[in-house]
Amino acid sequence: MNKFAFKLMVVFVFASLVLSACGGGTPATEAAAAETEVAATDVPEATEAAATEAAMENEGEVSIIAWPGYLERGATDPNYDWVTSFEQETGCKVTVQDAFTSDEMVQLMNTGGFDLVTASGDASLRLIYGGVVQEIDITKVPSYDTVDERLQEAPWHFVDGKHYGVPYQWGPNVLMYNTEVFPEAPTSWSVVFEEQTLPDGQSNKDRVQAYDGPIYIADAALYLKYHNPELGIEDPYFLTQEQYDAVIALLTQQGEIVPKYWHDYLIQIEDFTSEGFVASSTWPIQVNLLQFDGQPLASTIPVEGATGWADTTMMHKDAPHPVCAYLWLEHSLDPKLQGDLAAWFGSVPAVPAACTGNELLTDEGCSVNGFDDFDKIYFWKTPTAECYDGKTCVTYDKWTEDYIAIQSQ
Repeated sequence: MNKFAFKLMVVFVFASLVLSACGGGTPATEAAAAETEVAATDVPEATEAAATEAAMENEGEVSIIAWPGYLERGATDPNYDWVTSFEQETGCKVTVQDAFTSDEMVQLMNTGGFDLVTASGDASLRLIYGGVVQEIDITKVPSYDTVDERLQEAPWHFVDGKHYGVPYQWGPNVLMYNTEVFPEAPTSWSVVFEEQTLPDGQSNKDRVQAYDGPIYIADAALYLKYHNPELGIEDPYFLTQEQYDAVIALLTQQGEIVPKYWHDYLIQIEDFTSEGFVASSTWPIQVNLLQFDGQPLASTIPVEGATGWADTTMMHKDAPHPVCAYLWLEHSLDPKLQGDLAAWFGSVPAVPAACTGNELLTDEGCSVNGFDDFDKIYFWKTPTAECYDGKTCVTYDKWTEDYIAIQSQ
């Protein structure tokens, strides 16, 4: 989208939000709205100055809760900046609150005062059913039809025929490993779950990490789904009590070899740089940044498969800056932003058009990051009591209680 078109879209979004706030309106206001709509679409008569003036009629700011690395303004690397242009074109200043786990995102959204959140599937349904986020009017997000069809009505944000967000990025949780310790990529997650001698002749005890979040229980369930088929695990997020007990036993055993659980990606990068860790589940961004730094690290998806995340930008029910929030939702689907972010984070764009012609991502980037692996990933979602075939499964609150206990042992 070029700058002029984006500014015209600003006029449209602002006008539509005003109409929404006013309800049916009087004949006079309806006529005024019609004039505004004509002006916004009558390109020959519209001027860039008028569009810029209309853009200034928004609230002037938007506050977003985001995963670290999701909203770059060039501070880390000037090549990666998709915030500055948005601020310049709309007049909406972006403030960012980093959150390192889905639980933290839910807690922050529950406090209120924020406009948007880049929620993963293990948080999005909690926010929807908890009444924390509002339905999104996708007619106010003109580029929504460019979103990957696999994501447009995904169950973690499309509920009862309503959209509760705009897809942002997705990707797998990969196994990161030290290439000096593993001359060949490890083929199994066993290197982080079970004590063993690694290819360098040393034990993996005290040299591997696990994720600091209850949703990691699903990673262990996926491991057992492959190695213990007699348990009958179908979905790693929906576990009967018997299945759950076996998973907790595995994680308790893992606790004997894992000295540290990570949730801050920058701290994990430091751990792998100077603390002697050689393998862990991780996000692609850690692998990218460590490789940029020249560290001997790579990643793989082992034979058991991988969990993953599909993140959706959702709006708080009481968003204090809805005009700027809707403008950001549209901006978030810009192909250049999507491609640049995918290159930075090691993720897959929600907009397939971003996969070609992006200098940073390259035309091979989407394939490398897993575009064709969508159906192989078990995306994060919130465990509930009602699961499948009339069975009762262990709920997320129990996952939280038990995982905290495992980490404190």
